[in-house]
Amino acid sequence: METMPIAFASSSKIPYCNQLPSVRTVNSYSPSSSASIFNNNNNNKLRLHRNSQFGSRKTWLKKAIKCGGSIIRETNESEFADIVLKSDRPVLVEFVATWCGPCRLIAPAIQSVAQDYQDKLTVVKVDHDSNPRLIEEYKVYGLPTLILFKNGQEVPDSRREGAITKIKLKAYVDEFLESVSIA
Repeated sequence: METMPIAFASSSKIPYCNQLPSVRTVNSYSPSSSASIFNNNNNNKLRLHRNSQFGSRKTWLKKAIKCGGSIIRETNESEFADIVLKSDRPVLVEFVATWCGPCRLIAPAIQSVAQDYQDKLTVVKVDHDSNPRLIEEYKVYGLPTLILFKNGQEVPDSRREGAITKIKLKAYVDEFLESVSIA
């Protein structure tokens, strides 16, 4: 079966990966399996079969890079006032960092909320390391931190620090939207 390489990775170039065991070929899939991973002494490769459901290599790479079409807007100190404070809709701001494990843990839940409430709520992400003035201004001491804004002001008692489950996050947003519609 003819295969085509789509990614190369050396475990020595990826942080914390040099302690991981070698990757082996997975043969437990059906004969129409679309991908196989195998270990070579020189490098680890992910190969995609030409008869795969993804079509061509370019098509597969575009799908992999797109990452679900995120509707969460990333902002910085210069755009924060325009995007968050001057917004005519309620805004959920997530303060995160790339090195933060709990931030990565709740990312799918945040993405889900952004999609489910896209007609009622704007979701914005602020990188902790790139925006020290915002971190200081809003007194962000733990990550991830969620703060809800309405009419350019932080909603009292809306601040939440640490990881949160998808169900609790939706309840948190529902409670906020309900209180905003009453006020």
